[in-house]
Amino acid sequence: MSRFARRGRWGSLAALLLALLFPFATQAAGEAAGAASGLPVPRFVSLKTDKVNVRGGPSREHEVTWVFTRAGIPVEITAESENWRRIRDAEGAEGWVYHSLLSGRRTVLVAPWSKNESFALYDRPDKDARVAAELQSGVFGIVKNCSGKWCRIFGDGFDGYMEQERLWGVYPSESIE
Repeated sequence: MSRFARRGRWGSLAALLLALLFPFATQAAGEAAGAASGLPVPRFVSLKTDKVNVRGGPSREHEVTWVFTRAGIPVEITAESENWRRIRDAEGAEGWVYHSLLSGRRTVLVAPWSKNESFALYDRPDKDARVAAELQSGVFGIVKNCSGKWCRIFGDGFDGYMEQERLWGVYPSESIE
């Protein structure tokens, strides 16, 4: 139910009108529309370029707190302010990035929270399937699709399926075509 929905006949009509006039106001619970983009917040995106300055606030006047040096790394947008996006990386660090430095291309890191472990990549989305590769924690991959339980990912020398819960850059039950 929309956060604007009310009980009763007039409330339902009001909710319908709000949904028609402001379609992003009726998103799923726990998912709000970004004030600047109208897209869901939070959401995962990736870094567009090899050098991305992360700032302490949403303007060029704020200091650069660190710099990403690899394109494609997945980050989670946690807030929006005009052309700026507050992002969180796999280690939980947060800062502000200019929107044009981000891409909607979906990428993942394999279990970055499990240091020095490896995880099976299967040739089909089934634990009884043949293991196509063993991927170390922190390996970078590009998402082909996700079912809500399994994601097909590929990268340098691998292509296969991994359990979605082992990946950072997609939500646990998210479907991606």
